[in-house]
Amino acid sequence: MKRQSLKIVFAAGVAISLVATSVFLSCRSGNKQGYDETPTRGDIKICVDESYQPIIDSQIYAFTSVYGYAKITPSYKPEYDVINDFMNDSVKLIVTNKQLTEDQIKTLRDTLIIARTTAFAFDALALIINKENKDTLFNYNTVKNIFLGNIKTWKDINPNSGSDKISVVFDNTKSGNIRYFKEKFEINSKLPENFYAVNNNEEVINFISNNKNALGIISVNWISDKDDPQTKKFKNNIKVAAVSPSFDNSSYYYPEQGAIYNKSYPFTREVYLISRETFAGLGSGFVQWVTHDKGQLIVLKSGLVPSVMPVRLVQVKH
Repeated sequence: MKRQSLKIVFAAGVAISLVATSVFLSCRSGNKQGYDETPTRGDIKICVDESYQPIIDSQIYAFTSVYGYAKITPSYKPEYDVINDFMNDSVKLIVTNKQLTEDQIKTLRDTLIIARTTAFAFDALALIINKENKDTLFNYNTVKNIFLGNIKTWKDINPNSGSDKISVVFDNTKSGNIRYFKEKFEINSKLPENFYAVNNNEEVINFISNNKNALGIISVNWISDKDDPQTKKFKNNIKVAAVSPSFDNSSYYYPEQGAIYNKSYPFTREVYLISRETFAGLGSGFVQWVTHDKGQLIVLKSGLVPSVMPVRLVQVKH
């Protein structure tokens, strides 16, 4: 009888254990992030404006090298698609130079989502030309008039220019690069007929390297890391133009760190991480990384300007 009782108790214990295990696994399945994801562990996807592919690739590589149980898969897209993915809850974290509008923030709040925007770098938009083009200095108003359609040939800029029609090439019709200039110069209509879109910043660089009459618009992030072999390859095939500030037509500045930092170069912008995470997950950990010492040093090394870490400018006399 005692042996039979022990069998019954054992069977009951196994049954209870199985039920408990089943409930536990069910809970893990239903709330996997809550159990499996932390600021340094997990598997997430993020959406990134393709203008920032070089620097985000570097940040992800460094972060996941330190935290071996973290996996971050970036999807590089034009700005318009990045914002849409965020609003549609396809991703919890995005990288962009465009802040959410008040309407977008309200839409998220109506669903009890608080979007957290964190600046981490200053970027610039570079104007690039073919290696054979000798017109490397641009007055601010000249650039403005190119976008307004008032200047369409290189001879309008320099009567002695050996080049003819200016073909302006940018990365994508849905990109933040062209939106920036349209807002900067208050363009509400279509762009002039000599403006052409390709697919991304890299294609702009390749087009400029093969067309002597072309003028390209790219994020300087693609050509700012002096130690990167790909950057060196790109810069060997193009020239970067210097531009005067809007208030001074006698000085010209390249989109380099010092001129980006003090805004002597006129086409600068801030870059943001925007999160909609509802708990301290891997996205939050990545934001912390990028905006603190190691991440900000990567920004500095990449040729952009850290927006969080203090910057000290040193004047070098030749």
